[in-house]
Amino acid sequence: MANLRTFDLNLLLAFDVLMRERNVTRAAECMFVTQSAMSHTLHRLRQQLNDPVLVKSPAGMQPTALALALVEPVRSLLQEMERLLETPQAFDPASSQRRFTIAATDYMEFLILPELSQLIEQTAPGVDIHVKRTESAFPLAQLENGSLDVVLGFASVLNPPAHLHCEHLFMDRMACVVRQDHPNIQAAPSLEDYLAGTHMLISRTGDKLGVIDEKLTELGLERRINFIVPHFLSAPLIVAQTHMILSLPYRLAVAFQKLVPLQVLPVPVSLPDYDLAMIWHPLWEKDPAHGWLREQISSIGRKISASQISL
Repeated sequence: MANLRTFDLNLLLAFDVLMRERNVTRAAECMFVTQSAMSHTLHRLRQQLNDPVLVKSPAGMQPTALALALVEPVRSLLQEMERLLETPQAFDPASSQRRFTIAATDYMEFLILPELSQLIEQTAPGVDIHVKRTESAFPLAQLENGSLDVVLGFASVLNPPAHLHCEHLFMDRMACVVRQDHPNIQAAPSLEDYLAGTHMLISRTGDKLGVIDEKLTELGLERRINFIVPHFLSAPLIVAQTHMILSLPYRLAVAFQKLVPLQVLPVPVSLPDYDLAMIWHPLWEKDPAHGWLREQISSIGRKISASQISL
């Protein structure tokens, strides 16, 4: 038997036709080649399989035991190849029962998921969405094996491998919030005012250093962080009832301002804007269902991007 590395896989289609027709002339007609070309193909099959494949008998050409044993496996393989090479069927969200899995930070959950859930409910009621938290290690294996469809988050933090697709969704920048009636801060704080206050930090890992602290360290400065929480959920309620300063992305700060009485103010530290992105594996680039999900998220990103940052 030939080794797969040396076997000419193009011969499998001819083998399937020869097994159905058991006649070189008719097989040649089915393959739209000359009888001489088909005879040459049969000769190559015999060489590669080290077997006669078809032998003459009073009843015509008959397959050998090896050829008979290969008929069904080869046919199944060819059918599977046809299925793989077919143009993907159009995705119908209205009738789909597809489940999508998204990895996202709670920041992206807060901004993207409310409208995404509304779109799903209105246009794809049978579609399920499962959201997972992003982990410290980038989930490359999950994107490759399809257990994860897209990752949403800060591009600079995720730092995805270069071979993945990364689509910009919108920009954001750091802001800070304080209670509406804060006794010491009623306008954009100076650096001195900012450093004199007590600060709250949202840190999923519990680390006491964020991007602002890294920048302050470069300047030889430090702020006092006396309250750390792992999630965004409780943060606005805590800030609205204390004198603490909470620094967070502007778009999230504005959303919090709609829930509780807060001031949204600029951070007196020079920081680059954030690029929020959607990342997926090129293996699923042409999948219609996957493309539909990405377009829903992209459309939400465009709406968010259209709202200006007024700091």
